[in-house]
Amino acid sequence: MKLKVSVLLVIILIMGLFTGCKGSDKVKIAVVGPLTGDFAEYGTGFKNAVQLQVDEWNKKGGVLGKEVELVVYDDKNNGEEAATIAEKIVSDKSIKAVVGHFASGVCMAASPKYQEAGIVEISPSASHPDYTKEGEFIFRNNTVINVEAKQAVDLAVETIGKKKVGILAVKTDWGIKTAEITKSLVEEAGGEVVDYQEVVDGTIDYSPNISKLNDAGAEVIIVAAMYNALAPFASQYKAINPDIEFVGFSNAYSQQLIDLAKESAENIHFPTIFFHGSTDETVSNFVNSYKDKYGSMPSSLTAQAYDSAGMILTSIESAGKADRKAIKEELAKINYPGVTGETKFDSIGDAMKVFTKVKVEDGKFVEVK
Repeated sequence: MKLKVSVLLVIILIMGLFTGCKGSDKVKIAVVGPLTGDFAEYGTGFKNAVQLQVDEWNKKGGVLGKEVELVVYDDKNNGEEAATIAEKIVSDKSIKAVVGHFASGVCMAASPKYQEAGIVEISPSASHPDYTKEGEFIFRNNTVINVEAKQAVDLAVETIGKKKVGILAVKTDWGIKTAEITKSLVEEAGGEVVDYQEVVDGTIDYSPNISKLNDAGAEVIIVAAMYNALAPFASQYKAINPDIEFVGFSNAYSQQLIDLAKESAENIHFPTIFFHGSTDETVSNFVNSYKDKYGSMPSSLTAQAYDSAGMILTSIESAGKADRKAIKEELAKINYPGVTGETKFDSIGDAMKVFTKVKVEDGKFVEVK
């Protein structure tokens, strides 16, 4: 009996060793975002896009001959949750890099832990100027607020041609900072900020804000909020003033905006670094693959998540090893041809991008020439 038990233990031990070897033959990267809650649309887009990128690499044989495995976390777009998840990730040495998180404030709650542990974090969406100042392991595949805000102001004042500008901002670190920067840029562009309003996430009735903006004579409203705020705001505003114009930011550039606002979404303008209607073969292949797999159109931030994963895997391949520090060093000098154009990073880890201007026309996003 004792002999049988001993043999069984040896078999279990050997199986465990083989299981451990199998694990070490994989290269793991993490993706973190809100998979539940009000911003689940964005986190789900991150997860789907990174999984698509991983699947494409695995189909070609993986990276360095090893299968790539995605590890997914839901931070609920909550800073405390994000910090806890960051602790889990940095303590798991098999995870080599991180794509995420979503909101700037949440990213900045987690980034100190990634920097301290020496693991790359690329956020596809953080735009707060201070985010990448955390350290050399912290990157963003998105533009900084002031760069995108300048594009939004140019759309309002030059492209649409309206000088009397109203601003609506969601009460978050990102929204308030974006509004503050936008105000100064409007003045520099020769426009005038006639009124400024703040709203909390989840607002249903925008009529008090609309009355003040409309009474102030606003001709165009620059909206620093996600699509779930821009859509009802635009619908309620156009009900009392059909001639009002809107400019949004790339985080509201989403098919869900058109689905929610319907005809009220017409002529809303956006600056974006990804246009899903591009005739570029790289872009169209990505859009078609994404639609085939998930049944929806990728947004700008979704595309940025896809490229973020592509840059991490390319860096591993260039380094010749799946090493956290080596990934950072390769990423810092990368020149990556992705679906969001050519990407390289400046000295503090901010992506340098070229913008495309789009608007909604006949229920679709079209490029503004």
